[in-house]
Amino acid sequence: MTNTITDITQDSDVIMLVGSNPEEAHPVIGMQVRKAVESGTKLIVVDPRDIGLARHADIHLKLKPGTNVAFANGMVHILIEEGLVDKQFVEERTEGYEELARMVESYTPERVAQICGIDKRDLIAAAKLYGTAKAAPIMYCLGVTEHSTGTEGVMSLSNIAMVNGKIGRPGCGVNPIRGQNNVQGACDMGAQPNTFTGYQKVADPAVVEKFEKAWGTELNHEVGTMATEIFPKAINGEVKGLFLFGEDPVRTDPDTNHVIKALTSLDFFVVDELFMTETAKLADVILPGRSFAEKEGTFSNTERRVQRVRKCIDGPDGPQLDTWIFTEIMNRMGYEQPHLTASEIMHEISEVTPSFGGISHERLDSKENGGRGLQWPCLDATHPGTPIMHAGKFARGLGAYSTAEYRESTEQPDAEYPLILSTGRILYHYNACAMTSRTEGLNDIANSSFIEINTVDAEKLGIADGDRVKVASRRAEIESTARVSDKTRPGATWMPFHFQDGNSNWLTIAALDSIAKAPEYKVCAVKVTKA
Repeated sequence: MTNTITDITQDSDVIMLVGSNPEEAHPVIGMQVRKAVESGTKLIVVDPRDIGLARHADIHLKLKPGTNVAFANGMVHILIEEGLVDKQFVEERTEGYEELARMVESYTPERVAQICGIDKRDLIAAAKLYGTAKAAPIMYCLGVTEHSTGTEGVMSLSNIAMVNGKIGRPGCGVNPIRGQNNVQGACDMGAQPNTFTGYQKVADPAVVEKFEKAWGTELNHEVGTMATEIFPKAINGEVKGLFLFGEDPVRTDPDTNHVIKALTSLDFFVVDELFMTETAKLADVILPGRSFAEKEGTFSNTERRVQRVRKCIDGPDGPQLDTWIFTEIMNRMGYEQPHLTASEIMHEISEVTPSFGGISHERLDSKENGGRGLQWPCLDATHPGTPIMHAGKFARGLGAYSTAEYRESTEQPDAEYPLILSTGRILYHYNACAMTSRTEGLNDIANSSFIEINTVDAEKLGIADGDRVKVASRRAEIESTARVSDKTRPGATWMPFHFQDGNSNWLTIAALDSIAKAPEYKVCAVKVTKA
């Protein structure tokens, strides 16, 4: 996130929410967005479903799943046509505007309305509402990123903000709502095959040299393998062993048959977990893990805020800290490494990571900032942290525009599989249900699979609300319960992936974004028949 949660929900005139249902997937932020709207902030919702916040929106663009790039290009086209370009910002802070302007010429309201399946008048109204606002953030989530063109979708949203000069200012910016409590922190710490901590690139020889010196060993200079690319490599024998912790891909990754085939193809599979998950059942070795309540350390949340986590309970005998396990493996494989405390590890992080240079447990434990943590970049012990990024200057110098053209999703509906399926979360459960299904009361509210079907489609198929149905894709078939309404568009369906009695990920396609390698959970072709 370029801005803070408070900043974009309290200091904005218009909020543009794209591919995100925060009231269910991120309810704390969702509550703050709803409060902002109730207090007079205008709201634009860009989403294929009638999410709760759509009922309160000034404009709801109920677009066809997979058309985010066309939508964003259309917005830029209208901003240019309506004279809503911040010329000073464009000239002083960005480069490549002329090329962008040429690219979006063909994305007229008429063409974009046809691609997205929306009314062109609503698209024009949305562009004007955003473009004329004094302060307007773009907020987005997995509805933008979980596509084969997900990275291009994010960059196209950035075009809108840059053309209109809404970057580096309060109440503005481009703001992803991260999916889990510490997914931002995991990325910050180099849990990607192409970066070290703080997004320092493996491809930069000077960066590798710095870490080799700090760690006293020679490192692999090659970029590694993305998580989603491991499965096909396991099947063809390139990857022979896997250490997995805190993940249950058998439930959460696309094309479950493909995932199971990959995991059972491994020579050796280790899982570090709290519970006996569907994935853990396939492991050769299971190491019992510790929960957050049994650990010291930090979480970095969606607004880049590093906050302390303090141990509050002693767990059962046996389970060890992740850091203890990693250190023991290093020692037993011949790399001598002392067991460090969480505070000592944080100190090492600050020494090798410029953006974390001023962050320490001591500082986080102090009364500074009311104990609310520090937002990176935080360069030294006197640096206050950075609430708003790109103020005055972009990290790369001048901001670069994306000139990505709209491309269709990998799999399109046809006569045999005429409907689009998207997947997501519901309020009462989380991801693989590893914890929420063990929480008293939640299963009394929601405990089984369902599929949302538009009224028009259901009538054609002879399906009534509550009917048991078969849902099939080119990969598998499951059973579920129909929920018939106008919540989805005609031609589109939606399912949660929480429930094992009809998990939608047996159906989803393992098509990957060409850059980030994120799976295309939001678009696959299915057919629905009465069971």
